[in-house]
Formats: sequence, C-alpha cells, structure tokens
Amino acid sequence: MPPPIQRNSLCYLYHYQFVRSKIKSPIEELIMNLMSTAVLDDFANLSPLLRIDLHSHTTCSDGGLSPEELIDRASNFQIDILAITDHDTVAGLDVAANYILEKNIPIKLIKGIEISTAWQGFEIHIVGLNIDIKNTQLLQLIDQQQEARESRAIAIGEKLERCGFPDVYHKAKERAGAGTITRAHFAKILYQQGDVPSLQKAFDKYIGKGQRAYVKPNWCSIKQAVEVIHAAGGSAVMAHPIRYDLSSKWLRRLIVQFKEDCGDALEVVLPQMAPQQRDLMLNYCLEYGLHASMGSDFHYPSKWSDLGRNLKMPERASPVWHLWAEPIEPIKLC
Repeated sequence: MPPPIQRNSLCYLYHYQFVRSKIKSPIEELIMNLMSTAVLDDFANLSPLLRIDLHSHTTCSDGGLSPEELIDRASNFQIDILAITDHDTVAGLDVAANYILEKNIPIKLIKGIEISTAWQGFEIHIVGLNIDIKNTQLLQLIDQQQEARESRAIAIGEKLERCGFPDVYHKAKERAGAGTITRAHFAKILYQQGDVPSLQKAFDKYIGKGQRAYVKPNWCSIKQAVEVIHAAGGSAVMAHPIRYDLSSKWLRRLIVQFKEDCGDALEVVLPQMAPQQRDLMLNYCLEYGLHASMGSDFHYPSKWSDLGRNLKMPERASPVWHLWAEPIEPIKLC
C-alpha cells in the first residue's frame, strides 16, 4: 500500500497531469489508480490544486442532466471531487457511482442529499454530505418528504388550473419522470407553453412565495434534517445562506438556530458571490465554530454558473471534508 500523497508533492502533480491526459498504458493506468485513491481519500490533506464541488443536481430532482451526463460534464471540467445532492432523494447516487466505476473516471463521488426544511415561515435547505444512503432513518425521512412534495405538487396544479393552465400537474409530473417533482418542473412547463417569458417569471408571477399558485410546503424541521444526516454518518451543511430573503438580523438568528441544532457547516462559497459576501459567511463560520463548504448548486449549464466555477476555499476556513478524516460515528452529539 503506497503512503498517502502529501499536498503539492511531485506525486500529486504526476497524478494530476496523467489522469487528465487520459493515457492508457497499463503501468501508467495502475499508477494513476493508486495515486487517485490516495489523493482523493486523504481528507485531512487534500491539495488546494484539487477542484472540488460539493453541491450539484441531476434529473433525479430538478437538474437538467442525468447522473451519467453530470459525471461526464464534471470530468470534462476537470472536477476531482463531486457531491451529488438532489432534493430529498438519493436515487441518482448509485447510478453515478456505477458509471464512474464502469468508465474508470477519475472522480471521487461524495454521496449527498439536499433536504428541504421549514424555519419561521422560510424554506431552508440543508445539504447532507458523505452519507450512508442505505440508512433507515434517512430513507424514512425521504419517504416523508416525497409525500409532502407530491401533496404540494397536486395543490399547485389545482391553483394553476384556476389561473387558466389546465392539466399542468400531469405535464409537470411527466416532465419530472422518475425524479422528484419540484416547482421548477411547473416553471418549465409554463415557459415551454409560452405562458411566461422565462423560468424566473413563473416564480415571480405564479408559483413563488406570496403568488397566486404558491402552496406552503410541509417540510421537516432543521433539527430533524440534521439529526437524520448525522444518523446516516454525514455532515449537515446549510446550503447557500446568502440566497435566503433574510435581513442580517434574521440571517444571524438562522445560523444560531442551525448551530444549536448541531449543524456542521455553512456553504460559504458559490459561483456568484461578491467578495464581501464570502467574507461575511466565513466570519459567521469563525464566530460560531462551524466548518465551511462550497458548491456550484449546479442544475444545468448556463453562462452564469457551472460546475466548479469560482470555487476556492478561503484560507482561514476549516473545510467540511476535515470532518471526514475522522472515523464516522452513527450519532453526533453537540
């Protein structure tokens, strides 16, 4: 067994060059496989040269690419470590893992999920990273969340019908296929029918909070989500805190609640963030003793955001993957 590869070592540079050059000679392939495992599994000493994206979606929820297509895109974008975090489902993870193995793609897959929660009338998303997707408590929560999604989707369809859009629920359901139905599927149907000029306008005019076809969700609490993620051996991350429509005072309250509920990390780096926003999120991490995560929240290719874009962990941050260097405990107590 070769020793772990240290960051910035010649071995790492060799790995990085040859993995990306797709050389096929047997000896080089063997060396690459050994080095790839060592580099990407040594979470305490991950090289800053690695490209890491810990938030992405597939067609198993509201993403535009299948798990296989997402992995191919991540490979083309030279992503080294990728988390798939579909909304309230883990359906795409085994598909992605098997595809990586079958095609011998040099990507470390982090198994994840994005759980929708309710807090003070706001919808807050909690990402679970490095989870056991067979965990019973996790699967029970997923079933509960899926039932809530289906009930909400039916109610949204009924409201949109009263707005003059017949049979939109069944069209959105068909669009979702075997994946989780979300409001994004309704937005895509309205856009495709020419009822709105853009996807965002569907939210602004009909299905966004406070609009005619909005239906309040019946999600679990932040505490429930964190407890289940921990039971599955994972780390609980508050997704994109800067995107919630909260004042500074309420954002701090949310972070305090998250910390009290034993949350592990904040998503401090997103593709579209001003430097002062990153500094603010980092300061919250430092103030409340939270780790830091980063991710593109990739759904589909666009000119504004893509896999791995502008993702760099701040120097003073304690990366969430440092938690994975320790033995996984079934239940974490804070």
